[in-house]
Amino acid sequence: MSIVELPFESRFYSAPDGLKLHVREYGSMLDPGVPVVCLAGLTRNSADFGRLASALAAGLKGAKRRVLALDYRGRGLSDYDRNWKNYSLEIENTDVLSVLAAMEIEAAIFIGTSRGGLHTMLLSATRPAVIRGAVLNDIGPVVEPRGMARIRGYVGMLPQPRSLLDAVDLLKETMSERFNGLSEADWEAYARITFTDAVGRICQRYDRNLMTPLESLDLEQPLPALWPQFDGLRDVRLLIIRGANSDLLSPATLREMADRHSGAEIVIVEGQGHAPLLLDEETINRICAFVAAIDGAARDDD
Repeated sequence: MSIVELPFESRFYSAPDGLKLHVREYGSMLDPGVPVVCLAGLTRNSADFGRLASALAAGLKGAKRRVLALDYRGRGLSDYDRNWKNYSLEIENTDVLSVLAAMEIEAAIFIGTSRGGLHTMLLSATRPAVIRGAVLNDIGPVVEPRGMARIRGYVGMLPQPRSLLDAVDLLKETMSERFNGLSEADWEAYARITFTDAVGRICQRYDRNLMTPLESLDLEQPLPALWPQFDGLRDVRLLIIRGANSDLLSPATLREMADRHSGAEIVIVEGQGHAPLLLDEETINRICAFVAAIDGAARDDD
């Protein structure tokens, strides 16, 4: 079954410091399903979730629902910050909370890819009651330095592609070793959401100053682990997705996550690395089924 991308409304809200933040809104507040909030990776944006958000909003595997996909500051249609130091997990997490309040989200299922998963874990400490369920896409409490070194090597440094074909070639050059299971249609879809804006122009969709906070990381030392924040998710339903070729979420970390959260569901996406694109129907169906099951549990609790 082909997944048709639905139209969405672009909403703009002010961060606590006045910066303009953009959110894609699919569906309606009147839809019966538990709302879903999608949080993207470091340099990524709300367009990453277009196909998945459409399936969730349309009611694939369950009820129709409201779906929000956020652009952090410095990404997508949100304002860029003049102070690169504000591209931090702490500031961004405060932004997420302010958007949730503005959009009247009291409880939701969070789908976090990479950095978005870190934000989801942080929310377990800053506002645990808002998390009804969580999907962590190729991220855990331990981030592998090798993966971070690779990410630091390309953020803000890739050349500007001149065409969609050029964008496809650039992505293949940098990612094909870990994403060896993608079709040509997958590569083209990924290039479009990475390098084209709302009217199809080729452009960079994040502030190149996002590279600056990464420059200070000492990758010879273990990065701080977030096990207490992960443990904050112990009372909510959890789906963990790992790319089979991931260099950021190790099999050992995944095993410990499963041991600490015995009810967690695990999905391994073959032929993809960090982070799975969430474009294929199999993964989308699995996520939609997971979300629908939380709807059923919510009805049982009422």
